[in-house]
Amino acid sequence: MASSKVNDFLAGLNHPMKQEMIAIRQLIMEVDPSITEEVKWGGPSFYYKGDIATFSPRVKDQAVLVFHQGEMLAGRTVLEPAPKGKAYARFNNMADIETKREDLKAVIREWIQLMEKN
Repeated sequence: MASSKVNDFLAGLNHPMKQEMIAIRQLIMEVDPSITEEVKWGGPSFYYKGDIATFSPRVKDQAVLVFHQGEMLAGRTVLEPAPKGKAYARFNNMADIETKREDLKAVIREWIQLMEKN
């Protein structure tokens, strides 16, 4: 469910990749109506029975999602390994989002399936 806090955060955000972040947010929220969001760790964060991912607005030349427990997710082209068991999904522009769209949705669906097993 979309959050008014995230709406307000994005409305006030001055970021060169703001439109890309909004598009990615919409894509994530479309995957399952049970996904919720909040502003945490300095950016919009997505949840389903646990932390899924958080935008990193500190990165200015890309829209970056940090998957907090990326090591739990199968190797997908959209994810790159990161320290401490995390994974990053990086997007350079709207065309890049479109190219990676289905892979990102598959990652979110995989997270939901993992959480349902726990």
